[in-house]
Amino acid sequence: MASLSAAQLNILLVEPSPLQRKIITQQLNAAGVLAIDSADSVQAATDSINHIKPDLIVSALHFPDGTALDLLGWIRHTPEFAELPFMLVSSETRRQQLETFKQSGVIAILPKPFTHQNLSSAIAATIDLLSSDELSLEFYDTETLRVLIVDDSRMARKMIQRVLSNLGINNFAQAADGSEAITMLENETFDLVVTDYNMPEVNGLELTEYIRSHETLSHLPILMVTSEANQTHLSNVAQSGVNAMVDKPFEPTLVKRLLQRMLD
Repeated sequence: MASLSAAQLNILLVEPSPLQRKIITQQLNAAGVLAIDSADSVQAATDSINHIKPDLIVSALHFPDGTALDLLGWIRHTPEFAELPFMLVSSETRRQQLETFKQSGVIAILPKPFTHQNLSSAIAATIDLLSSDELSLEFYDTETLRVLIVDDSRMARKMIQRVLSNLGINNFAQAADGSEAITMLENETFDLVVTDYNMPEVNGLELTEYIRSHETLSHLPILMVTSEANQTHLSNVAQSGVNAMVDKPFEPTLVKRLLQRMLD
């Protein structure tokens, strides 16, 4: 699928409130989305997904029969739907409550109420995720570029790999934390490291410091993808020598721009 438009997307809106469904549907229409199915519960959503696989799920957080986390868990553990783009719409602001969604590879987390710009950016990110747009590099052959993805969340690793695959990158290795990554870096050659910040054993900051202090690895480009909100921690990461940082969830177009800059 080389290119898409919002009008070509088929969206499942999962929202228990008829009024909220109407409001969000109107906002989706204003963003150019025309094909919208709806569900008011987790069960109704799973039934709808089984019947007509959507391009994107836009979901509230709470339902009479469960939460968006229950729905997302079912999606991620059902092979034929595991990579469905998922967007959360919620008034929840507590970082701990939203962290699981960020680590599960959601395409966006929108506040309630959200702005037209919030929604347009999330729709654009979905289109980018579903489309292919090969990265053009002067000094690297994209097809042979070797990338090490480091994240303790399996779903986050899959999301990152999917975005990079859409850019024409096909050679990947994965590590569940910095310690495993260091072992792999000692035995294999990579052109790029994409790493999370918060990980057990060895975190992203420690991994970056190891790479930058290593005689033969210090040149290696590092992109950090993180949900970390602590500004002191982020400042330390920036000073450790990462080439760029992006937030979770991230916009695929931003990742492309950063990689273009980092690798050229």
